Amino acid sequence: MPAAARPASAHHPAAAGHIAGGGGAPPAPAARWRLVIFDFDGTLADSFPWLAAVLNDVAARWRFRQVAPEETEILRHASAREILRHLRVPGWKAPLVARDLRRRMAADIHHIRPFAGIDGLLRELEQTGLILAIATSNSADNVRAVLGAQALRRIHHLEAGVSIHGKGARLRRLLRRTGVPAAAAVYIGDELRDIAAARAAGVTAAAVTWGYNRAEALSRARPDLVFERVADIRAQLLPESEP
Repeated sequence: MPAAARPASAHHPAAAGHIAGGGGAPPAPAARWRLVIFDFDGTLADSFPWLAAVLNDVAARWRFRQVAPEETEILRHASAREILRHLRVPGWKAPLVARDLRRRMAADIHHIRPFAGIDGLLRELEQTGLILAIATSNSADNVRAVLGAQALRRIHHLEAGVSIHGKGARLRRLLRRTGVPAAAAVYIGDELRDIAAARAAGVTAAAVTWGYNRAEALSRARPDLVFERVADIRAQLLPESEP
């Protein structure tokens, strides 16, 4: 279950910013990128406003702790495990809650849109010959509905319905399916668990600051790349040619 996302602000992907490197292994040069894997919610899709509106109703149904307004900031700094513990969601119940959230999102899918600039980014990345993939806890149907048929045609592989702590295994599966070595792949997400999944799969860990976890929390996890704007992803993966 995600923490809170950042509302449109100075840290919205359309706002000014810069690329900041993190810890771990140095990222591969842009010319070596072959596989770019995206998270969905909070990275490609602006789904937090919807989540915030339904979460306490879901809590009432599944009998876990509701989120008070003053707790939102705390959760924005927490990992998925810490959030589940804070909300008192036992491990056996987490998949049921996730399934309920996916079902509710499907009913409200018209309220959710991609972040500004995502369609153009996917088009430019795909046109250069990069292999594009998505690894998400959300459903394939919800991903299709939000991105639309045109954008989805640019996604070569979709790993959907991933368990909260199962992304590392799905990333490794994508490496096997594509035949791309880990050193030539990057996973771009917005949560601490996305960074952990990238580390577990041995791929470059990249974080966006417009999603669910606060930039400060992401920074403490020392991702290899940090993007503050959609344009930063383009600049890092598709650098302009030298004159």
